[in-house]
Amino acid sequence: MRQIDLTPFRRSTIGFDRLFDMLEATARQSSSENYPPFNLERISDDRYRITIAVAGFKPDEIDITAQQNLLLVAGKKAESQDNNAAQMLHLGIANRGFERRFELADFVRVESANLNDGLLVIELVREVPEAMKPKKIAIGSGGESGDGAIEHRSVA
Repeated sequence: MRQIDLTPFRRSTIGFDRLFDMLEATARQSSSENYPPFNLERISDDRYRITIAVAGFKPDEIDITAQQNLLLVAGKKAESQDNNAAQMLHLGIANRGFERRFELADFVRVESANLNDGLLVIELVREVPEAMKPKKIAIGSGGESGDGAIEHRSVA
């Protein structure tokens, strides 16, 4: 795989270290693991959906964990109780466990997760706190007040 040199971007940007580290880590990982298949959708500006094909898994065999900037979806099949009931002639449906990791942006949280017809659908929403939204800063004239106060107004 080709290597990407992000040094010029690191020199001219501030606060994007985590993004560049994530890009470099992704480039280093082998991309041969593609089980289970999934779709990523952008529903609107602040809503996303992950759909993962988990045919054969029951809800109690799937574990979804949301940490600060990471969503971990893992599946582990329950051990078969009846090993000698049938002799498999062809095993084409994957029964192996899996683990999928999704890096989440800041302020993205899991809203819901549903399993229906072999598809696990995870709804995500980005909710930026009011304190983090852009604000218009009024500039004082430096007149007689002398207190140097800056007025904050929300940008609508």
